[in-house]
Amino acid sequence: MLIQVLQDALFAAIAAIGFAAISNPPRKAYLLCAIIAAAGHSTRFLLMNSSLFDIHIVAASTIAAFVVGTLAVLLSPYGKMPAETCLFPSLLPMIPGIYAYKAFGSLMLCLSHGGETEFEHYFFLFANNGLTCLFILLGMVVGGTLPIFFFKKISFQATR
Repeated sequence: MLIQVLQDALFAAIAAIGFAAISNPPRKAYLLCAIIAAAGHSTRFLLMNSSLFDIHIVAASTIAAFVVGTLAVLLSPYGKMPAETCLFPSLLPMIPGIYAYKAFGSLMLCLSHGGETEFEHYFFLFANNGLTCLFILLGMVVGGTLPIFFFKKISFQATR
């Protein structure tokens, strides 16, 4: 399991560096984004896959986003940059793309099948995947932004 956690952290760090590069932050932000994304994604992985926790992806993503937001706020003064500079690229590897893809695919199948039974089945898949995607995104928004408000003094320190 340790190898899987380290793999998850490594790939999340690489993705965060790529997402950070799009917004052209200072060079010191890349390392912070990688560390924060690795910690957050690994937290979600452990919460979902360990026999100790076994938490649903929505709750695990919310908790992991809170970890990402907290680390971004606490580490941003060391990089002398706003917390959002590290927060957003670090959250992006946790975007639930597969659920959005499955929801859209199910919607297309739902619309293309005329039978009531098939329509209901594909509509169920659309609703299940779409709502899961929506609630993961909402949890990430709430979990990622709460630390900015909780640690207001630290959070706005870099913008003064």
